[in-house]
Order: sequence, then structure tokens, then C-alpha cells
Amino acid sequence: MPRWPWRAGQTDTPVTRLPLGESIASTDLADEVGQVGCVSLARLNEMLERLDIRYLTDGDGSLLALWERHAVLFALEGPSDEILVMRVRPHATVPPDWADRAYRVVNEWNHTRRFYKAYIGDPTDRGQLPIYAEIQVPLLAGAHDALLLELLDCAAAVAMGFVDWLHDEGGLL
Repeated sequence: MPRWPWRAGQTDTPVTRLPLGESIASTDLADEVGQVGCVSLARLNEMLERLDIRYLTDGDGSLLALWERHAVLFALEGPSDEILVMRVRPHATVPPDWADRAYRVVNEWNHTRRFYKAYIGDPTDRGQLPIYAEIQVPLLAGAHDALLLELLDCAAAVAMGFVDWLHDEGGLL
């Protein structure tokens, strides 16, 4: 069975739909999936540790996980720190004369893939073009641990797939 059942289009788990405006916390489902709680950096720390993802904390309190070819930033943004941001940046950059190619490759990713949406960043101090991809999820209503684990695990897996694709099929890095 695939790691994520929705990729295959099938799932054995029935989907329960809540009436518009009703949260899972107000139903009996809350007992099945755990309590819904505010999303905080402390909870993100805990979830990353449960996933065995090593990370550093930057000066702003964001979490930075480093891999061989990329880094993933896990942060909370927005007026109430209600938006979970997961942003990947490959360590490699693109020379400015490859800008047109970079835009075409990034556009292909955005056109054919889900989750992360990619973009070309502003030139670095050395004039190189960084490539980013990110997911932003509004979680003002909170989330239960299983959802946070799934979001973080998916972000880490798709980040690796994105960077591998840029190096291989995308032919950019």
C-alpha cells in the first residue's frame, strides 16, 4: 500500500464530513483522533522529534531541518502565528544566465505536482538565484497531533522529492 493512500485515489477509511462551521473538537471524533490544540513551536518541536527529524532553531524561533542537498524551514507566521509555513530551499543555486530555464523548470513542477509550490527567489549577494518551494496551511482552529505529524512528514518527504527532481528530471541543479 502506498505511504499516502490519497496518491492511489483509494482509502479504506471512511471520510466523515462535518457541517460547515463545526469543528472536530465539538464532536465525538475528537476522542478518536486526539484533542485539537493550538499549533505552537513547542508542538512542532515535539512532532519533528517524533518523526526523528533533526533540526536547529534560528534567531526568530523557526525550526530548520538540514539534509544533504536542502534545508526545510518550519515556521509559524501570520498575525497570530496561525499559519504553518514549510519552506524548502536546495543548497545549490542557479546562475543568473539560467533564469529562463529555471522559470520553465519551476513552472513545470507547479503544473504537474501537488503540495509544494515552487518559485525563484531574489538574487543572492553573489548574484545567484535560489529556488524555493513552500506550503502554507492556516491552522487558527488548531490541529490534533495526527494531523501535524502528517503535515510535517509529508512536507519533509515532498521536499526531498522536489530537490531530487530538480537535480535529476528537472535538470536544473
